[in-house]
Amino acid sequence: MEIDVATAWEIVSDTVSDDTAIVQGDRRLSYREFDDSAARFASALNRVGVTLQGKVALYLYNSPEYLICQFGSFKNRSVPVNVNYRYLDDELAYLLENSDSEVLVFHSSLGDRVARVQDRMTTIKLYVEVDDGGNHLDSAMTFSELLATHEPQARQPRASDDLYMMYTGGTTGMPKGVMSHQGPYITGVYAASSLTVPSAKIPTSVDDIVPFIRAMSVIDKIVGVPCCPLMHATGLGVGAVPALTRGGTVVLLANHHFDAHELWSTVERERVSHIVIVGDPFCRPMVQALQERESDDRPYDISSVRAILSAGAIWSSPVKEALAERTSATLHDLLGSTEGGIYALSVAAKQHSVTTAHFSLSPTTLVITEDNRKVVPGSGESGMIASQTQTFGYYKDPEKTARTFREIDSMHYVLTGDWATVEADGSITLLGRGSGCINTGGEKVYPEEVEEAIKRHPAIDDCLVVGLPDERFGQRVAAVAGSQSLSVPTSDELRLWLKEQLSSFKIPRTILVTSSVKRAPNGKADYKWARETLEASNE
Repeated sequence: MEIDVATAWEIVSDTVSDDTAIVQGDRRLSYREFDDSAARFASALNRVGVTLQGKVALYLYNSPEYLICQFGSFKNRSVPVNVNYRYLDDELAYLLENSDSEVLVFHSSLGDRVARVQDRMTTIKLYVEVDDGGNHLDSAMTFSELLATHEPQARQPRASDDLYMMYTGGTTGMPKGVMSHQGPYITGVYAASSLTVPSAKIPTSVDDIVPFIRAMSVIDKIVGVPCCPLMHATGLGVGAVPALTRGGTVVLLANHHFDAHELWSTVERERVSHIVIVGDPFCRPMVQALQERESDDRPYDISSVRAILSAGAIWSSPVKEALAERTSATLHDLLGSTEGGIYALSVAAKQHSVTTAHFSLSPTTLVITEDNRKVVPGSGESGMIASQTQTFGYYKDPEKTARTFREIDSMHYVLTGDWATVEADGSITLLGRGSGCINTGGEKVYPEEVEEAIKRHPAIDDCLVVGLPDERFGQRVAAVAGSQSLSVPTSDELRLWLKEQLSSFKIPRTILVTSSVKRAPNGKADYKWARETLEASNE
């Protein structure tokens, strides 16, 4: 469609102006209020002279302000830039410089980091502070002051090829900005509605959007909780954006760290229909919280939940089944990336489970060998997943763009970094991320496969597997396993357990059992921490 994100959201705001757009705790914003605040933010950007397609960095926890700034940036034809709120000084400075950001919006609790890098920032024209109890930064305008002192910007024509950009850290290297055009992006968001509503009449023109919104309010109105951070693609792109393009409600958790009891309490209070998570790291505590309330004879009422969607980390069958037993919701396990969107899907529900890491491919996705051959179904050969994509490259990085994006049969594909085998029926079994593949004595070991085998042990809660240098084999397989069991298994007991499940070369020679495994707030694996922990343990 010839459309941009702001125009799509304006159509929604005009159609359901009195409906609730955003909820966080006691705060509730209607679509009219959402649109008004975003237009005031857009005016502020225009007043300080943000250039056409200039970058607006959002260094924020989940909050209404995050989405207001996102909408307001698009209104002004500016480009919002997601900044990981875990970044410290050097990482923050790198991303602001790399993105050429002209505005920085940040929570006051992160202001000490902002203050320490200000002298290094040459492109920032405006600092905007969202109060969450931290010390005020004198050089910053408060968000409330900004809204109060600017009139709403008048709506303006925009272009479908205006830039949409999400920074992704990936598994290696510095963060990189993944670029796409807004028209194809928002069209893809609408098309993805068919994942949860197969009968949906997907808009193919601007005129189709209003009837689509009205139909969705009856067929499948979203009241959705993105449990993961909005500054990651899963939280924003799977959790928030679909709701805001369909006239639904985005419900944000108040805590800066995920609390499963807060989630289920919010589900009860707001009658949440959709939940977005990142695999086992979120699902395990969700199941535990339900079990705790069941044992107290005070079960949560989660009957409103129709769909739980996960992307970004392994969602293993035992954990999925434990949740499915307690809800009538359909569980959607999405395989995707910031660069490639959603390119494979696995669906489970009560009494209808699936194997871990087993997916049905999108029709626009291939599995290819390193020499560009398509993997033959049932051959047992492994290959790289290549997905047709609307993204077209990395910001200011032509070399990485050339390595990652490829023309295949005259179509534009992205090599996602994931490796898989293709089963005889055309489905795939995910092996893992190629950049993390361990080469031990010439044998390839995918960390995710070993991690899932270790996590099947009843006393293990989580696990990360990395390759460590080895004089004889080049690399050796090593694991950090987390356990809070009363009977913690030893590394020898775990290796014995694995002999029934894995080839001998895949069994970690080093297994360090700790009380917990560190992950990022979005649930993604922190392999750097795992490697440093193993190296320091002298195991």
